[in-house]
Parts: sequence; structure tokens; C-alpha cells
Amino acid sequence: MLLLVSDWAIFFGRFHPVLVHLPIGFLLLAALLEIGKRLGKISISESTLSFILFWSAIGATFACIAGYLLSLGGGYDEELLDEHMWQGIGVAALAWVAWAVKSDLLGDRIPFGPAFYLPALAISTLLTFAAGHHGGGLTHGDGYLTQYTPEPIRSLAGLPPRATEVNEIKPIANVPEAIVFQDIVRPMLGVHCTQCHNSGKQKGGLRMDTFEYLSKGGENGAVFVAGKSIDSKMLKRCLLPLDDDDHMPPKGKPQLSESQIALLTWWIDQGAPADKKVAELKVDDKIKPALASLSKADGGGKSPEAKPTTSAVLSLTVNAASEKDLASLKKINVLVMPVSQGQNIIEVSAVNAPGFSDGQMTMLTPLLEQIVWLKLGGTKITDASAAEIGQLKNLNKLHLEYTSLSDAGLSQLKYLPYLEYLNLIGTKVTDAGLQSLAGLKSLKNVYVWKSAVTKEGIAKLKKVRPDLTVVMGLDEVAVTEFLKDGKANAAVLPAPGEK
Repeated sequence: MLLLVSDWAIFFGRFHPVLVHLPIGFLLLAALLEIGKRLGKISISESTLSFILFWSAIGATFACIAGYLLSLGGGYDEELLDEHMWQGIGVAALAWVAWAVKSDLLGDRIPFGPAFYLPALAISTLLTFAAGHHGGGLTHGDGYLTQYTPEPIRSLAGLPPRATEVNEIKPIANVPEAIVFQDIVRPMLGVHCTQCHNSGKQKGGLRMDTFEYLSKGGENGAVFVAGKSIDSKMLKRCLLPLDDDDHMPPKGKPQLSESQIALLTWWIDQGAPADKKVAELKVDDKIKPALASLSKADGGGKSPEAKPTTSAVLSLTVNAASEKDLASLKKINVLVMPVSQGQNIIEVSAVNAPGFSDGQMTMLTPLLEQIVWLKLGGTKITDASAAEIGQLKNLNKLHLEYTSLSDAGLSQLKYLPYLEYLNLIGTKVTDAGLQSLAGLKSLKNVYVWKSAVTKEGIAKLKKVRPDLTVVMGLDEVAVTEFLKDGKANAAVLPAPGEK
């Protein structure tokens, strides 16, 4: 019973997608050679066919074993899994029959052997196609092969009308009137989650394609707690380090952006309603930029700040950070993620640690070479932390939005040679503090919405640094009107990290 849940079983099981191609290739080759031989198009020896059939049987057998081990991980539709399993076993068994009849070792000993050969070869080849179809359904969802069948082929084949699906994030014309789950949350889940959590494939016993199934949860219970995002598993997993086995979506899959995580957090904290509109929920300053970005073509999914960059800092190679120093940050829920493989540069984010304060800033000092992206937005840091931040000599992107930072703290950042992005939204920074940024030659984008910076202060800085983009956004009255009448003009109200 231990084998069923061991890492070894899952390890070998994951070779199934590799092994399964062996019998497919060998069986199709054997079938084509047999057809060519019988039509007189080619000449091939019996021993050659026997050799090909032998390896098709071996491949099918190992694929069956690996497939069984993979199935122990669970999360698959049982009926579809059973069909796929027996089809695979059928391929292996009939491949062995075809080989036995054709082989010099056993062929002469099998009564009426030649009579079994062609049916065994033909049926095993057909079963290969059927097993492949159901394998695709297990991996990508039931009906994967026929999902995009066009008309009139769909009608002629007796397939039902194509079901409406949500697999892309489209811009929302009227954000305040949007139904939060249907128009905002469900599209995000459709892009990032439902490939593994749908009607045909339910990893962890979880479906996320409808509100009802999402609310039901999976094998490990509820995935969200209405009104308590901090206790919701679906968010906790999104915030885990990318290399963590429990991080969702898995590494290599499209990841949720910071704006999308903020929107999910907001929806859950508002009680995770199924049918309420944006205008019916409480909208605070922190979520307004994320809501405004929904009117853009990327649906809040991407931002220029998150796009790949050619910054010089990404070419730096530094020493690896101490595991002890990284572990101390993880203990207080601060996320540490690699930025570039093989170079040891990292991103540190306190998005899941709002209580992070000045007293904990010294924990970053041992990582002054490795940290290139730092996210401290919404934490309890003050100007006292600025001196520590100013020592992070390779810092490239810095989030300080909605902190108590003022001009005094900002002046401590003027010696960061690689800093390109600075988010000061909702801080106490004024025009005087803004001018201290003029000497940061690498700085490209600064965001000062909801701070004490004025248009006059921005104009003054632009005279010295015309290449610098300073985004001020809208005032409180304009934002209120934006949410009230649905004028979702993304060009007027930028989200943090966007121009």
C-alpha cells in the first residue's frame, strides 16, 4: 500500500507520456509495412516485422505500468480512466499476440497462428488511436480531440453544439456593472486553472469551471473561505514560491499577475459573491487600479512592469544567497522567488506579509547583492527602512505603494544605480522628495497617484529628466466618478506598473 502513494510511484508514472509514444510508432510502422508488403509495394522479411512487433509490445507494456502508477496520483475522471486503461492493456496484449505469431521462437507452436495475426495487428492499431483519444481527454479534459470540431462536420458526426467556454480574458467595457465572478473571476480561472480542474480532469478532486463546483472544494476541503482571503488555500498556493511543488498554477504554466491576485483577494474578502456587480461591493483605493485595468485588452492580466526587460541587472551573476537567510524570510511569509535561472538574483515580496515592518528590514541586508525586485507595498515600513533599502545595490524594481514613506525616506534611495521602476502610490512623498529622483539616471517609471505630488512638481522634474515617465493618475473625485458611471478609460487611469 505504501507503493501506491510513494514518490517513486509518481516519479516512474510520469514517464508514461514518454513511453506511450513507443508502441504508437512501432505499431503504426508495422501496420504500414504489412500493408505495403501485401500490396506488393515493398519487400520486407518476417524477422524484421517480428523485431518491430517485439518492441511495440515491450513499449506498450512499460507504458501500461507507468500509466497505472501515474493514475495513483488521482484527479482523473474514473470512467474515462478505466476506458483508457483497458484500451492500453488491449494494445499491449494484442501486440504480444501479433509478435508471438510472427516470431521464429513461437510462431510454429501456435495452432492456427496466422489466423490471429492480422486481427491482432489491426485491432491493436485501432485501440492505439482510441487510447490516445482518451489519454488526451484525461490530460486536457473530456472531448479534447473533438472540442473544436467545426460545422458541418460536428452535425454530421452527431456531436452536440459546442459548449460555451471561458478561456481568455477580454476587456470589460463597463467595469462597475460587471458581475464580479462571471466577468472577472471566472475568466481568470479559465485561463490559469481549469485546464487541470474541469469536468474531465479534476486534480485533487477539484473543479473550478463553475461557481458551484469551486464552492464545493476538492479532496482537501474548501479552496476559499468567504470573507477571509488570508485563510483561503487557492490564494495561499498562488503566493508560494514558484519552485514549490504546491504552487499553483504549476511552474511552466501561465501565472496569475499581481493585479489578478489582488482581484481574487478582493472578491473573497467581499464574501465571494456569485452574482453581485462591482458597484455593489466595497471598493477601496488599493483595488481601484486593478479594476481600472480590466478595461484594457489584457484584462488586467499583464502589465508593462511585468514584461521581460533587457535591464543590465538581469545579466549580473552574483553569489548564491544563504539558505539560512532565505529560510528566515519564508518563516514570516515573505516570498522569495528566482528572477533569472543560474544567476542567483531574486525577487522578495511581502505581498503575503502585510505586518512586515522596520524591525524586520535587517533581514534583507545579507541579500543586498541578490535582491533585484522588492515588493513592500501595503506593509508597515516607514522612512526608517529606507536606509536598508538604499543598500540593495542591484535593486531594479521597487514597490513602496501604500506605505508611510515620505520625502526623508525617498532621499535615501538616490544612489541605486540599477533602479528603473519605483511605485510610490499612496505614500507621503511631495514635490520636494520627487526632485531627489533626478539623479537616478537609470530610472524610467515612477508612479505617484494618491501621493502629495502635484502636476507642478512633475513638470519641474520633467525639465531636468524629460526621459522619465511619471504617472500621476486621477484624483479622488475622478476615481469616484469613474466607478460610478462606468467610464472605464484605461488611458486615463493607469494601474500600478502601467503607463
